[in-house]
Amino acid sequence: MNEQLAFLGFFTTPLELISFLLAVTTVALNIRQKHWAWLFSIASSATYAAVFFEAKLYGDMGLQFVFIAASIWGWYQWLHGAGEQQLVVTRLKRAGWLWGIAGWVLGFLLLSSFLDHLTDTDVPHADGFLTAGSLLGQLLLGRKKVENWLVWIAVDVLYVGLYVYKGLMLTALLYAVFVGLAWTGWRAWSNIARRDV
Repeated sequence: MNEQLAFLGFFTTPLELISFLLAVTTVALNIRQKHWAWLFSIASSATYAAVFFEAKLYGDMGLQFVFIAASIWGWYQWLHGAGEQQLVVTRLKRAGWLWGIAGWVLGFLLLSSFLDHLTDTDVPHADGFLTAGSLLGQLLLGRKKVENWLVWIAVDVLYVGLYVYKGLMLTALLYAVFVGLAWTGWRAWSNIARRDV
């Protein structure tokens, strides 16, 4: 599935194209809070793991396996909520923001060091930073926190540049689309969110 084909003016592979379509479906379903989004997330993550391996984006490749596990967890959360109550969209408290930022920084330091010393990637710091941010975004999404969309906006904007640099033009386009979808998700979820108490 590595042969090149033209799509939307870009050269890509069939596997990258399939991953692209699955990922767009995932985010569109997430915005609408449809639990089937998690199934598409699992499929997209599995196919993107292979795409990122070929591009030597090992942090992103490993992240896809974490996304598969997180998608199973998120699917369960969305179906079963907290005990007997359905999970609803809420906002983070100040402490949640502080823990999230601290986790992102710690994840960045650990991942970028690992990638820099133990892999042949040429972008260990960018890969580590964006991988750590993606983990935070996925965790917040699984708990239906509005702020997940703000994390995704920041991460997706930076991913566009990284994927252009790595020659993954269709994936760069996907992440540009993700920025718009994340903005839409943030506005939609902000309108229905409750303050987490």
